[in-house]
Amino acid sequence: MTASGTQAMENRILPVEIGTKRKENGMSVEENKATFRRYVEEVWKDEKLGIADEIFAEKYLSHQSDGTTLERGPEDVKKFVKEYRSAFSDIEDIVEDMIGEGDRVVTRWTLRATHTGDFRGIPASGNRVHITGIGIFRFSEEGKVVESWDSLDQLGMMRQLGAILEPEGAGA
Repeated sequence: MTASGTQAMENRILPVEIGTKRKENGMSVEENKATFRRYVEEVWKDEKLGIADEIFAEKYLSHQSDGTTLERGPEDVKKFVKEYRSAFSDIEDIVEDMIGEGDRVVTRWTLRATHTGDFRGIPASGNRVHITGIGIFRFSEEGKVVESWDSLDQLGMMRQLGAILEPEGAGA
């Protein structure tokens, strides 16, 4: 190749797919998004709780809506899913948006379900609930969740379950 040909190659801009670039010794954003989808599809929808062992690190940090941070593991995820699935039926889990960058994936979701069992001391109401939330997972280089942030409309959920009354005049 001639000197001018070499220079032309060095100055050429190559197209790069946004969101799929691999980190050094790590997973791509697309692979992390696929793992988050597996969590929703296989763990939540199909109740394949053993998959939680593949998705979550043995110990990970779980940031709660109230500002606390708890150390969790796959067994805690399984317990949490069982708790919800035993209290609610006809569950529709909808991923509205999923955005990934670096080692994090953000998902905006909607859950629709019927309250058919005891939930944290609230007896079954038979009410159909509509809950929205956002979850963020941070992944290790091996592709396991090592940190999570969860935020959901807990007040709206409690009102729909009949555990908290609507303020007077709220519907007016």
